[in-house]
Amino acid sequence: MCGRIALFSPPRAMASLFDAALGDGVDPEGRPSWNIGPTRRLDGIRHLEGSRVLERYRWGLIPSWAKDMSIATKTFNARAETVAEKPSFRSAYKHRRLLVPIDGFYEWDRSVAPKPQPHYFSRADGTPLVLAGLYETWSDPTTPDAPPLSSATILTTSAGDDMDEIHHRMPVVLEQETFDLWLSDDETELDAVASLLQPAPQGTLVHHAVDRAVGNVRNDGPELLDLAPRETLL
Repeated sequence: MCGRIALFSPPRAMASLFDAALGDGVDPEGRPSWNIGPTRRLDGIRHLEGSRVLERYRWGLIPSWAKDMSIATKTFNARAETVAEKPSFRSAYKHRRLLVPIDGFYEWDRSVAPKPQPHYFSRADGTPLVLAGLYETWSDPTTPDAPPLSSATILTTSAGDDMDEIHHRMPVVLEQETFDLWLSDDETELDAVASLLQPAPQGTLVHHAVDRAVGNVRNDGPELLDLAPRETLL
């Protein structure tokens, strides 16, 4: 799974790096965070009228048919193996795919006793990660005059060599040459899209143990990325 991320690069930098315009209302400087959990905000890049645009999304996908927002606590990840069939995701998978740029993510090594040990994962080349995502737009049926809410999920797959010693799942990492395919809404390309849902090749990611303070989303700051003191690893 992927349930905690770091996103401290400003939206203007992410938009420039990935050839996207900033969406309406997106602060170019943003609000950096080193500890984002589900139901909080994500940046996402989608195709809009032939161009890429970076917008804000609530993390935890809310299907258009949902009666309320409670489903979002269960839909912050979508499994690559079943995303095309699951009612919550199948429409978005066909028509509303998203690039999710982040600086890194956390995963917990649950083989460590007595408490799981968090690790921070980032790209080995130092550039931001781009994860495969989906988005939906939802309108609250109880408040029809309220603006629609945009929400998103992150796809996961089986862990690759860079991650399987820590966890059996990992987010789907996309490379630059696959971005246009992932964002395409051409249903004839779905077989090619499905081929992207693979573990990242060995050498894509690096990781290190970090302090367990990251387990509480109220803790935030760049110190969360520091290497965990040796005594906490014993």
